[in-house]
Amino acid sequence: MDLKTKFAQPSRRTVLKGMGAGLAAATLGAPMIARAQSAGTIKLGFVTPTTGPLALFGETDGWAAQKVKEMLKDGLETAAGKFDVEILIRDSQSDPNRAAEVAGDLILNDGVHLLLPASTTDTVSPSADQAELNECPCLSTGAPWQAVIFPRGGQNEPFNWTYHFFWGLDEALNTFVGLWNTLDTNRKVGMLFPQNADGETWGNNDYGLPAPTQKAGFEITVPGFFQPRTNDYSAQIAAFKNAGCEIVGGITYPDDLKTFVNQCAQQGYKPKAITVAAALLFPGGVQALGPLGDGMSSEVWWTPAFPFKSTLTGQVSREIADQWESETKKQWTQPLGYSHAIWEVALDILKRAANPLDRTSIRDAMVETKVETLIGKVDFSSGPHKNVSTTPIFGGQWVKGDKWPYDLKIVDNTVNKLFEPEQKMKVIPWAG
Repeated sequence: MDLKTKFAQPSRRTVLKGMGAGLAAATLGAPMIARAQSAGTIKLGFVTPTTGPLALFGETDGWAAQKVKEMLKDGLETAAGKFDVEILIRDSQSDPNRAAEVAGDLILNDGVHLLLPASTTDTVSPSADQAELNECPCLSTGAPWQAVIFPRGGQNEPFNWTYHFFWGLDEALNTFVGLWNTLDTNRKVGMLFPQNADGETWGNNDYGLPAPTQKAGFEITVPGFFQPRTNDYSAQIAAFKNAGCEIVGGITYPDDLKTFVNQCAQQGYKPKAITVAAALLFPGGVQALGPLGDGMSSEVWWTPAFPFKSTLTGQVSREIADQWESETKKQWTQPLGYSHAIWEVALDILKRAANPLDRTSIRDAMVETKVETLIGKVDFSSGPHKNVSTTPIFGGQWVKGDKWPYDLKIVDNTVNKLFEPEQKMKVIPWAG
């Protein structure tokens, strides 16, 4: 089946209607057109944070999944024949325990042939654990690969069933350092980490943000990790002020960053740069900061400027972003590219599997994946880890926009040279 078409074959209802009128059709000499019989139904389990504090990460997942459901309404052509495809979508509710619960249910009770957890470590890792435990192939994205591999014990022992494509923490960290190197500062960085899996990974002294920052000649201050959704950052702000930190770097979620930035302004702390992973991915998160959002900086996963074409629709990134904005009336967000790409990779795997109703066969096809997607190449034979394929990342800064309140501009390409920076990094306008 060519997913770029609108599917010329008739639906089941059309075929049944034609069968009911068979005598008349025969009398008129009209040919009967019957749909090719399906070889079975492939079940796909999709886990995403639809609700809860991480919902912005999963905002584009449902939209992309519905597009794919429509594409697959008449089945999927594979090397083993034509199959119906059933997509079961489950909400992780932004809770790792809930993610594990729904993933286990999809594997053990719904009998999915392939599990697809997307968006955030809190969704991906517990889902992948269930897949590994119950021997179900699992394809994931939307979290730095080290955060998915290392805490689960995969640093020295590769996994058999769980494969992940995304950029690496080391690349993101070097992007942060690249951003800070463009500014005139005292090279003192205050670090902000939550007490969760992401915070523990980004704050790790061996492979987290402290290591490359210090290696680049910056002095760091790391106060105690904060509890997510806390209402008081006075201790962190006081530590940063006392140390004279002109830069803040780390990882937070949108609600936490809003509280932190507002308290910085209230308490007279005005750093020249605030570069935070996760929270600053989204236009909504930046807009929630009001005037304080101007100049915030972050890693960039994907933008409409990416030159690659979708293997499903033939659209380029700009067209996908325009379609999202036209249909939802919302500004494009970075996870959109990955919300689309995970289906490109999943369907490529199923098309190549010797038996797409057999989990081992799907796993074997996943290992051999080499496909160009909307976010770049996914190739599990060339990753830094057996279960990983890395993808491009850039440094970006939010500036006042025209169509939307803020636009995200590429300001650093230290890690990846796909594009030249769109403009230079600037100091936060409200900095002291």
